[in-house]
Amino acid sequence: MDKSLHFNTQLVHAGANPDNEYGALSTPLYQTSTFAFDNCEQGGRRFAGEEQGYIYTRLANPTVTQLEQRMAALEKMEAAAATSTGMAAVSGVLMAMLSQGDHLIASNAVYGCTFALLSEQFPRYGIEVTFVDMANHDEIEAAKRDNTKAIFLETPVNPNLAVYDLTFIGNFAKQHAILSIVDNTFLTPYLQQPQEFGIDIVLHSATKYLNGHGDVVAGIICGSEEHITQIKHTTLKDIGGTMSPFDAWLILRGLKTLAVRMERHCDNAEQVAQWLEAHEGVKTVYYPGLVSHAGHRFIGSQMRGAGGVIAFELNGDLDTAKSFADSLKLFKVAVSLGDAESLIQHPASMTHSTYSPEARNDAGISDNLLRISVGLEQVEDLINDLDQAMIRTMD
Repeated sequence: MDKSLHFNTQLVHAGANPDNEYGALSTPLYQTSTFAFDNCEQGGRRFAGEEQGYIYTRLANPTVTQLEQRMAALEKMEAAAATSTGMAAVSGVLMAMLSQGDHLIASNAVYGCTFALLSEQFPRYGIEVTFVDMANHDEIEAAKRDNTKAIFLETPVNPNLAVYDLTFIGNFAKQHAILSIVDNTFLTPYLQQPQEFGIDIVLHSATKYLNGHGDVVAGIICGSEEHITQIKHTTLKDIGGTMSPFDAWLILRGLKTLAVRMERHCDNAEQVAQWLEAHEGVKTVYYPGLVSHAGHRFIGSQMRGAGGVIAFELNGDLDTAKSFADSLKLFKVAVSLGDAESLIQHPASMTHSTYSPEARNDAGISDNLLRISVGLEQVEDLINDLDQAMIRTMD
């Protein structure tokens, strides 16, 4: 694929469409678990890596390969690996790159299951993790040890939408010869391409905006050919968290409309955030699209836009936040994000319940914090829904 093509064109065309007998325009769905060889000699050559070709769908599949090639092109990386879930992407990268005795620097605010993996599972295998405020560059420098092998972060952060300086992170990692890993789920490559700032590995929960329709659970890892080969040949092959062909086919279909969907998500979210910020019932709004947000300075340099996720604190307590969410009609109380439908969830009791109260406090996740994923509905209807819930809750 011509790399000079516009991003929006690559969304539709990037990657080599698998050969198909009938010349299908859409990528064929190779819904098969295994592939037949011409003879035993050919099978042996493929297992030995002496001949290119497919063996078994856990190892590779033509439909999945098409998705991997497209995502690598969109993130401006050499290669990609498709995984069964977003957490399979997180664990697949970290378990392939870290060993007993290694040390990882991680953001103190990350997705709840990522936090549980790092804080509860990794110590069982002798991998040390130091959680830091990634906005504090001195704290990152102080966390570096002789055995530090990688640095991991999300930006913007789930759920409080903090934005971190990728140029600093990329330079820090290169200076100390450690691996930099960024979860780019909230923005997608349409709004942010971490590779441009020296980041080594970029991952996504493809469940979210990449698919965009709430009917897939999947993940994507993008990086150098060397790193992706290592990940595929170790944790993905042996633990088995690889993507199904059908899920890959659905994500390929979703990617074709990523640009137009993200524009609508961003436009709607900006108007909702402005409305929330002006409302007397709202204490604080966390959205990089607002001038009041510390991460706003990165828009236009690191980020093309602020995305479709907003966090905010109501004037009230935990019960106030839950009552507000329960009073909404168009916004559905549900975890996840990036769907056509608008969603709301309460991080302290849902996605980030794996944090202790002390860890939630350190990460800036208060009891009255709510996170909304702004969908594709008419924005006036969304604001009216928020308004009626505010009236019912604050009365």
